[in-house]
Amino acid sequence: MMRDAWGALGGDAGTLDAVEVDRCDGVLPSPLAVGALACATVAAALAAAAELAQARGRPRPAVSLEAAHVAAAFVSERFCRVGGQPFAAGFHALSAFMPAADGWVRLHGNYPHHRAALLTALGVGDDDVRAAVAERGAIEVEEAVVAAGGCAAAVRDEAAWAAHPQGAAIAAAPLLDFSVGTGRGPALGPLLAEALPAAGVRVLDLTRVIAGPVGTRMLGALGADVLRIDPPWLPELEEQAVEAGPGKRSAFLDLRRAEGRATFEGLLADADVLVHGYRPGALAAYGLDAQSLAERHPHLTVVTLSGWGARGPWGGRRGFDSLVQAATGIATACAEPGSAAPGKLPAQALDHGTGYLIAAAALRGLTHRAREGRAAHAELALARTAHWLLRQPRTADRPTTTEPDASSYLTSLPSPRGEITLVAPPGSLDGRPLDWRSAPTVPGSDAPHWLPARPS
Repeated sequence: MMRDAWGALGGDAGTLDAVEVDRCDGVLPSPLAVGALACATVAAALAAAAELAQARGRPRPAVSLEAAHVAAAFVSERFCRVGGQPFAAGFHALSAFMPAADGWVRLHGNYPHHRAALLTALGVGDDDVRAAVAERGAIEVEEAVVAAGGCAAAVRDEAAWAAHPQGAAIAAAPLLDFSVGTGRGPALGPLLAEALPAAGVRVLDLTRVIAGPVGTRMLGALGADVLRIDPPWLPELEEQAVEAGPGKRSAFLDLRRAEGRATFEGLLADADVLVHGYRPGALAAYGLDAQSLAERHPHLTVVTLSGWGARGPWGGRRGFDSLVQAATGIATACAEPGSAAPGKLPAQALDHGTGYLIAAAALRGLTHRAREGRAAHAELALARTAHWLLRQPRTADRPTTTEPDASSYLTSLPSPRGEITLVAPPGSLDGRPLDWRSAPTVPGSDAPHWLPARPS
């Protein structure tokens, strides 16, 4: 799987020779190859970091990775503490599998606006959702909720997903798209001794929930200045902001206003990487589609993430890890033998795995910039990662509720909220463990500008 990921990123196979990963057997047990996916995606990000260091004039560092650390990182939200107290709120009661008249459906109601759309679609209050779902077909519920602006997915088995137009579109696509642009910009500067591979790199982060933030916080752990930009009106869950925010700053910008767009354009001019997780086409109105960005900022590596991919009839549909598991057949593959109820992966592995692939894609783009002055574009989707996982050999393992032992991999960072404890970023370079330079900030508390440039 590591060769799969590295090949999709266009990497030189020889780079993997410097990557040492201990055994992944028994990590994140599941009928599907979750442990292998976890180790492979983190290893790809670290391999890309090592390659970038070499492209910037340093000896290529050796990469080492402990599978137990990876397992803890893939369920990192379970170990988040603020002031010593658990901080993860978990799923809302409406974010669950529910039996429909002819099967099962997965709903998503963590965010207030998605919850409101769900209730509007079903025409009921919170307490009556299960009864309303039970009276309707699973696909009927899915379509009604999506039409109302909410998030839902009927549970399908692998054959039904393969026969679906969106499933066919995903099956025809590679794990990810990675291409190098034709435009040129200034090459990245060389690294100073002991500097991290992404030191001096500026990353604009327009992502939310898990996958995108996992990718950008990994870039922060590798030395980048990561600035997360959110619209001031879009709600964020406090636990998401804390878990996703180490190593980053956070600012609000309203791109609907001329001054917001002007500020953002200035940030783009001085950025090296843009990562965004908005649905395909959602940012085109602001001139932030791939073609427009390539014309105005040929130096910029752009990495895009979506739930379902830009191809197929679901390109504009909202997608979360749990919904993708339901629709693609993962939930049926993970069901307990003899049970009609869907199962799930032992981690939100599509989110976390795709997140580390995002980091790897950004780093590979920076390597092309360092070597040739050219940037890159990468497109990833949770559903593509799901397809990749489903293609791997199966095991007899069942998903476990046992927590990985994270005690050796925790880091604590001082913050205005109190001391924040998180699972440290997995991996080390030349024996140097990764960590973050700063704790998560309060959303919107930073100014929308870059930190002063420092020698890299």
